[in-house]
Amino acid sequence: MKAIRIHEYGDASVMRYEEAPIPSYAADEILIRVVASSVNPVDWKIRHGHLREMITYPMPFIPGWDVSGVVDAVGSDTKRFTVGDAVYSRPDIARNGTYAEYVAVRESEVAAKPRNISHIEAGVLPLAGITAWEALVTVGKIQPGQRVLVHAAAGGVGTLAVQIAKAKGAYVVATASAKHQLLVESLGADEFIDYRSQILRESTHNINLVFDTVGGATQDESWHVMAANGLLVSIVSDPKAGATLWPHLRGEFLFIQPNVMVLAQLAHLVERGKLRAVIGAEFALRDIQQAHALSETGHATGKIALYVGHP
Repeated sequence: MKAIRIHEYGDASVMRYEEAPIPSYAADEILIRVVASSVNPVDWKIRHGHLREMITYPMPFIPGWDVSGVVDAVGSDTKRFTVGDAVYSRPDIARNGTYAEYVAVRESEVAAKPRNISHIEAGVLPLAGITAWEALVTVGKIQPGQRVLVHAAAGGVGTLAVQIAKAKGAYVVATASAKHQLLVESLGADEFIDYRSQILRESTHNINLVFDTVGGATQDESWHVMAANGLLVSIVSDPKAGATLWPHLRGEFLFIQPNVMVLAQLAHLVERGKLRAVIGAEFALRDIQQAHALSETGHATGKIALYVGHP
């Protein structure tokens, strides 16, 4: 099969488009013929070696941890899927990933693909969608009527977070650059803040739940606009230390794992017309170096999709 493999940590040039063995699969796994994947920041952070103290990858390894595709084979202990089923997944990040024509995934990490969208649209949802859901619903325990602040609302995670928050009945305040205002508002944002020209603490207040996808000064500034007993959830840097400086405020750090139950919830929202993927760029698998370069700018709109195989 064709795959992108990394033989050493480094810049985008270490990714090679080459032949690799089709992966074997265990009794509790399924073999997915990959139709689509996507690029997430964790992909190039792993490529750079930033997670090497957490996870040991045998070289060469295949990155990428979003997939939408078709079941090609099933292990003897699997029960939920049969050959030919359309599925999607965010697989275990410690294993070889989805920048390949085939990937072996534990059945417990796989959900049925939303029926009303393409593989390309489904392939960008799992990792970012689980992240947004876990931050807002699982950790944030979002409630109808709450004021929710979503930072970087035009990004891959942010575009989904705005929609999930609205689907849960929240009042959504969103930050992004001015050129993305119409996009973010079309996703359901009730208030828009241009982070380049507006000062956050002068632009909103009484926020019950902050979803921080930026960190740094953005996280520091967010405490100033929160209501008593508010919660800040970050996927960038642990906010617990910052929370100690603010009585009656809390902070939580999120690092997601595969979650098939959340994938099922996301599919339900998609099929009800409450959630859609925003795809800002599309690349063939062989053009992965350009795709990573765009992601590393930190200014990609929505998700970056990868075409891998045929539906």
